[in-house]
Amino acid sequence: MHGTARAASTPTAPSPTLTATFNNTGISDDTSPTSANLDGVGASFSAQALAADGWAPGAAYNLADGTIIAVPQVAPGQPDNTLAAGQTFAAAGAGGALDLVATSTNGSTSGTGVVTYADGTTQSFAMAVPDWWTGTVGIAAVSPYRNSGSGRQVHQVSLYLTSVPLVAGKSVASVTLPNVNASSSGPALHVFAVAFAPVAPVADLAAAFNNTAISDDGNVAGANIDGWGNSFSQQDLIAAGWSPGARVVAGAASLTMPQTAAGKPDNVVANGQRIGYSTSGSALSFLATSVDGAASGAGTLSYSDGSTQNYTIGTPDWITGATDTMAVSLPHWNRTSGQASASAKLYVESVPLAAGKTLSALTLPAAGANGAQLHIFAIGSRDSSAAWAGSWAAAADDGLVPGPWTNRTLRMVEHSSVGGSQVRIRLDNAFVGTPVNVGHATIAVQSSASAASGTPVTLTFHGNRAVTIPAGGQALSDAVPFAVPADANLLVSLYFPGTVQLESVHSLGTQDMYSSADQAGDQTAAVSSFPVNNTFGFWTLLSGVDVQTGTTPGPGTVVALGDSITDGVGSTYNGNARWPNDLARRVLASSYPHRGVIDEGISANKVVTDDFTGVQGSGGGGISAVSRVDRDVLSQSGARTLIILEGVNDIKAGTPADQVIAGLKQIAATAHAYGMTVIGGTVTPFQGYSAWTTAYEAQRQTLNNFVRASGGVFDSYVDFDAAVRDPSNPAALLPADDSGDHLHPSSAGYTAMAAAVDLSKL
Repeated sequence: MHGTARAASTPTAPSPTLTATFNNTGISDDTSPTSANLDGVGASFSAQALAADGWAPGAAYNLADGTIIAVPQVAPGQPDNTLAAGQTFAAAGAGGALDLVATSTNGSTSGTGVVTYADGTTQSFAMAVPDWWTGTVGIAAVSPYRNSGSGRQVHQVSLYLTSVPLVAGKSVASVTLPNVNASSSGPALHVFAVAFAPVAPVADLAAAFNNTAISDDGNVAGANIDGWGNSFSQQDLIAAGWSPGARVVAGAASLTMPQTAAGKPDNVVANGQRIGYSTSGSALSFLATSVDGAASGAGTLSYSDGSTQNYTIGTPDWITGATDTMAVSLPHWNRTSGQASASAKLYVESVPLAAGKTLSALTLPAAGANGAQLHIFAIGSRDSSAAWAGSWAAAADDGLVPGPWTNRTLRMVEHSSVGGSQVRIRLDNAFVGTPVNVGHATIAVQSSASAASGTPVTLTFHGNRAVTIPAGGQALSDAVPFAVPADANLLVSLYFPGTVQLESVHSLGTQDMYSSADQAGDQTAAVSSFPVNNTFGFWTLLSGVDVQTGTTPGPGTVVALGDSITDGVGSTYNGNARWPNDLARRVLASSYPHRGVIDEGISANKVVTDDFTGVQGSGGGGISAVSRVDRDVLSQSGARTLIILEGVNDIKAGTPADQVIAGLKQIAATAHAYGMTVIGGTVTPFQGYSAWTTAYEAQRQTLNNFVRASGGVFDSYVDFDAAVRDPSNPAALLPADDSGDHLHPSSAGYTAMAAAVDLSKL
């Protein structure tokens, strides 16, 4: 959509209609392919192929913005479009926009036209139209092949929609087309039809679909996401659990895959379309990806009370983009030359919704810059979860092959923070490329080791005992009555009826977990006789336990985001002596609201650099805090307050403090946009640790000085540094608070850190 704009010329006597200016024949009958010559070298649209898409002479054709346009009543082989060269035609009418259906040949084109209103005022408009052979953005009508003198050429060719916003309350008198090229031999702009668009948005996202991105492996020519004939594999999507019409929970949002067959329009290339969508919640989520590079842009949310809100979304490139924030990665892409190995990725991007308001419509971002395009496949919302509090959580840090496990049951231990009368669990199949089947899940209070204090309670998923979680997807169980004690060990048991080769984990449990042997079957209901075959020390698939406390809204959740010091390295094994555990006990013993406190620490995690990249074997320290804040903070139930303690791993890796500070600012700004309170934590000392240097100490001091005087970046701060440092040597931990490696505090040190938190700030 690039080119050089030329000034429009205005004839003294406008033509009565657009059709009166037609000077090119661009559509031929398949039986007479040489009867049209759109591009100056004998190629043309097929009348039959366009008719199959609904674009037929005299037909009423639905455009992406809800406009019903009358296709000119012109027979194939007759002049049916205007080579835009400054022609003026009468166009009496009014609406929200002027829609022009056009295409370009011999390259994309752009230019400036003029709308003249009945009151004599004028409005310039820019028109940028892709080439009919290579373009993918803003498609209005499509043909899978074109006609030429040498025969049918199988490749998508398209007509495109340009929508020109009109001045509200005014009537149009005439339109002057851009002055691009009077000849089809060079780059030329062809205009086929014009109509006035309604002000109202289209009914839903599917009504605006203007691109086909998913193809059947046996017909790769049926889709073209990027203008080069490439596409997602329908078979790969089905194998990953993302089949047509599938309901997928990702980023804590419920999204429905397009209910379309392979080779049919299945996504919107974002270009300012207005979409009707009614919802409420904490966030609006988009299942999207970009082509030709990372694409982003600004759009508008419209609420039922008449207020509006600006937002910005964007994703990395579908093939070359980052794997850390992907929703799902597929093993192939379909190309015109056949299927090839590649990491074809979809992403889920979320934006906050105004609390207490109902969304009625949204305007998608305008077209991406530098040729990049943002493709949107589905829209969903994230529930506010205000009635729920997180009682326990663990962040996925890696995709690990822990087995295979076949027909076995895992019983894992979780320590609650706040108690409640109802419970639900979160399962997260993060970073895994295949679905996982859970045949039965239960919860109980621990008596000792693997023994439950009573009969475990069955958890259901949409009323079903079993659940299949797509690759990269999540599952949230139904609420069930169950008395969750505060500050107590729970047992969550998961039965895997099939074989699990790969599953996401939180590597550092600092806690014994229990596994049956393969082929032991469903042991989730065992009370004191769970058949332990082996113990292990990580959480897998399970990512959260939520409770309802009986108050509406609930008390809210404090999220501790951090690295190994938040994860509890150096604390007493099986002792639940991490600083977030100690903080939860302080909250419970206080007169302040008994908020949930959840631990989203990952050992070796960094603020701005990925250790794990989303690809198996790339590292166990998780994706960067900047990249995981949406999943591990914003999507948590009742998330109210964020305490962030990170930076030492960045410093030890040589990352300058100013880059770490920039990352912390980004995290804080994102959390503030969701209405959260953000508390910064100073980085604790580590002199004596093998990686310590005076230069790194200087960086730590710079970072801590920022945290203490952030200038409003944080709402307050916790001086963890002051809580555990040695007064006689402030660069080092106090010996009593040192676990022995001079980096991680002891259990006593973690208690001191929790004691430094001002409960009135939570």
